[in-house]
Amino acid sequence: MDLTEKTLSSEVIYKGKIITLLKDTALLPNGRTAVREVVRHPGGVGILAIDDKGCVPMVTQYRYCMGKTLLEIPAGKREQGEAPFATAIRELKEEVGATAEEWVPMGSLIASPGCYDEVLYLYLARGLTFGATNPDEDEFLDMERIPFEELVHRVMDGEITDAKTVAAVLKAKILLGK
Repeated sequence: MDLTEKTLSSEVIYKGKIITLLKDTALLPNGRTAVREVVRHPGGVGILAIDDKGCVPMVTQYRYCMGKTLLEIPAGKREQGEAPFATAIRELKEEVGATAEEWVPMGSLIASPGCYDEVLYLYLARGLTFGATNPDEDEFLDMERIPFEELVHRVMDGEITDAKTVAAVLKAKILLGK
């Protein structure tokens, strides 16, 4: 059975700085139609960086839509036409002031495919050198280095709930065999 839904019409409801909200009418496999709300997003990256002592630079930031601070790996939005790897290099430097000698792609993830088209590319970074940070003007972060094994436990205990961070920590655990 072909499960593809075909777009019959699409209306831009909102176009913002980061997202565009569409209201589409789709033709379903059974011949009926349905409304589909779609959030378009340029995509992003997340970086799990491990220093020479086995610690991971993590950022805590207030997430407005959640109404609380979250502990996360360094991450950020891709700029128009920017390759994911270029975004990863830029975001690691901006958020935690680090550059890396070694980069390992850890695949991508789709956090909420029911309505959100953002694809997040995950990277493992090692061989870190630290310098000054350069966050965006509207970005306020606290950075701390946390032992990798502690992060694994915090993920498994449900303390860390950010999807990209959970996925990156668990992927790195398998990749590193730790």
